[in-house]
Amino acid sequence: MKGYHINVFYSEEDEGYIADIPDLKFCSAFGETPEDAVRELGLAKAAWIEAATAAGKPIPEPRYRPLIYQLSL
Repeated sequence: MKGYHINVFYSEEDEGYIADIPDLKFCSAFGETPEDAVRELGLAKAAWIEAATAAGKPIPEPRYRPLIYQLSL
């Protein structure tokens, strides 16, 4: 998924991992492991792009970049 930032986090409620692409609204996937979630997200991304294309909607450029900083302790 070159270009798009991917978030992966554990969901206690779902008892598994969620992966999402912030630039693609509502594009997310579930997996029992982080790797499973990212693999499923590849399928979700393809379906998201296919649906947007079929509906004539634009595909957003990758823009999201998380704020990462270092704390000095």
